[in-house]
Amino acid sequence: MMMTQSIVSPLPLGTSSFSALRQAGEIYVDKTDLIYDLAKNRGKIFLARPRRFGKSLLISTFESLFKHGLKDFSGLMIEKLWNDHSYDVVRLDFSEVKEFDDADDFKHRFYERLGSKFREVGFNFQKSSDEFVTQLSAWLSKRPNSSLVILIDEYDAPLTQCLGNSVLFNQIRTIMSDLFLTFKSNEGCLRFFFMTGITKFSNTSIFSAFNNLKDISWKPRYGTLLGYTAEEIQTYFAPYLQKASKCLHLSDQSLMSLLTSHYDGYCFEQNARLKVFAPWSVLSFLDDPESGFKNYWYQSGGQPSVLMQYLLDHKLAHPSSYSEEKVVSFSLLEAPHQYSDMQMEALLTQAGYFTLKQVIGGDFIRLGYPNQE
Repeated sequence: MMMTQSIVSPLPLGTSSFSALRQAGEIYVDKTDLIYDLAKNRGKIFLARPRRFGKSLLISTFESLFKHGLKDFSGLMIEKLWNDHSYDVVRLDFSEVKEFDDADDFKHRFYERLGSKFREVGFNFQKSSDEFVTQLSAWLSKRPNSSLVILIDEYDAPLTQCLGNSVLFNQIRTIMSDLFLTFKSNEGCLRFFFMTGITKFSNTSIFSAFNNLKDISWKPRYGTLLGYTAEEIQTYFAPYLQKASKCLHLSDQSLMSLLTSHYDGYCFEQNARLKVFAPWSVLSFLDDPESGFKNYWYQSGGQPSVLMQYLLDHKLAHPSSYSEEKVVSFSLLEAPHQYSDMQMEALLTQAGYFTLKQVIGGDFIRLGYPNQE
């Protein structure tokens, strides 16, 4: 999935393991040249994308590369580019700790999960001693330079679970900020840091305090990192397209036209030139073309907690009014925000309902629905 890779396999759907995907011989859209571009140097990188666009598979790809080198990359572009060795890798999925009763419960679950993951690379938390982050910081400070890779998926999941409770939200944000500050104070040991999410929340100590964190969410170079281009669909999925055309009694051209109108049109780069198809929708359709062009993305990932809570907290205009394209400042999309300060246009774009349609001039862009879905 564009994710540099890109998602993957029409059959079976749903896998998020890069290694398992490659070993199973499923289709893999090769974007490992972009993976190499990101991973070749030390870096601290953030990528925001809507749900169901392949963020977890991208994390899995980085994990395999840094842990096992080229073991799972035979025949892919990166095979001729990568010459680095293996590293200790800590992969964290913050969505695994989005269920909690209060701040103390979250802190317990959060640190327990962190302890389990860091234990795999040699960290041993002594419960009877100092605070967890204090011990972790001491352990990180003793590691060699550029020796550790940290991958964080869905960093914002715990925060979006408590948007309706400002006190709890701030408590959870403080706990998470302590962890990010720990990474910041020991960043010398980091070979690579990569984090994904949907929304950039301010005051988390990650976007303001983490030195040199590079946000690639709207960079033209990575506009097709997650999602499929039309060329990739026609190249990698030709047999499945032929099957769908035959099943629906459509010409190849008519099928691509319908695929485009339903699932294409997403733009994740600031020049508003590069478009990609929603990978989950395309894969779901190709897996079951007999069922036609359903709204697969909305059903499986189009209702993120941050958007659902926002809809509850704000009195919005009639839904039909959002079919009209909106002009906003691009800086509105780039900057971290307090939840209370978020504007609907920015949130709809981050959640995948709006996308960049056209650069108007200066800092202004036109937003609108990407497709019929």
